[in-house]
Amino acid sequence: MGASRSGVAYTVGAYLLWGVLPLYFLMLVPTGPWEVVAWRVLLSFVFCLVLLAVTRGWASLRAIIRQPRLLGWTALAGILIYGNWQVFLIGTLSGQVIETSLGYFINPIFTVLLGVFVLRERISKLQWTAIGIAAVAVVVIIIAHGRFPWIALSLTASFGLYGLVKKQIGPAVDAVSGLTMESFWLIPVAAVTLIIVGSTDGITFGAVSVWHTVLVAGAGIATAVPLLCFAAGARRIDLTLVGMFQFITPVMQFLVGWALLKEPMPTERWIGFAIVWVAIGVFLVDLALKKQRGRRAAPAALI
Repeated sequence: MGASRSGVAYTVGAYLLWGVLPLYFLMLVPTGPWEVVAWRVLLSFVFCLVLLAVTRGWASLRAIIRQPRLLGWTALAGILIYGNWQVFLIGTLSGQVIETSLGYFINPIFTVLLGVFVLRERISKLQWTAIGIAAVAVVVIIIAHGRFPWIALSLTASFGLYGLVKKQIGPAVDAVSGLTMESFWLIPVAAVTLIIVGSTDGITFGAVSVWHTVLVAGAGIATAVPLLCFAAGARRIDLTLVGMFQFITPVMQFLVGWALLKEPMPTERWIGFAIVWVAIGVFLVDLALKKQRGRRAAPAALI
């Protein structure tokens, strides 16, 4: 019971932190999205090294380095999470937080599709129904809103594929060591980005104010902490609960964009989002039914 409660606390904490991340990154203005992500990579790597030193986790890191297969998977994971971070920052800092929330609303349904076509998993009729409704919602948003929601769909694809890669890696890589290697592979990308930004717009880190410098420096911690909380929580509670809690983040991001940042929500966009929420409702009903069937099957297995 104690592990379950702590698992819920860790998982909900991770999703709550991710939900308010747009507000944190908006405080980094005038730093642009490319510079923010570059510092995010470098500082996440530094923060993970500190954690490894404190927890004496070097053995786990060395185990990854000795296995070319794991090195390849962590490199691919790094590329995917970099794309996710970059698109998320572009959306957040260009006044499109609501569209970023749409990406994370759709992500669980896209993850189910990956399970079907990549891992050959079987899904229920309700899950197929949710996928169909979500597809209709995307079409409605494209037609009614007048433009392709590339930010939302890029976030959906990158994070969904990132989750698939992490599943392929499995328990062989712990959260801290995994994030360390993912950040390590991205160091050259971050360095080149900072060189380009420095020669064009100019580096803002350390040039605006002390408070701004502190906030940018905290980007690594803001990146790593929710990831580590999520990893700690997912190990302690059922995947069904994790699936239900994951909608906390897009709901919060939607509220941030609509209620706090006053981003436009014309009628046609409300319709599109309403259809997405219907799909999510169907998806959650399916998760609840599976959990209920699992509880009924458990006592029967003991007889």
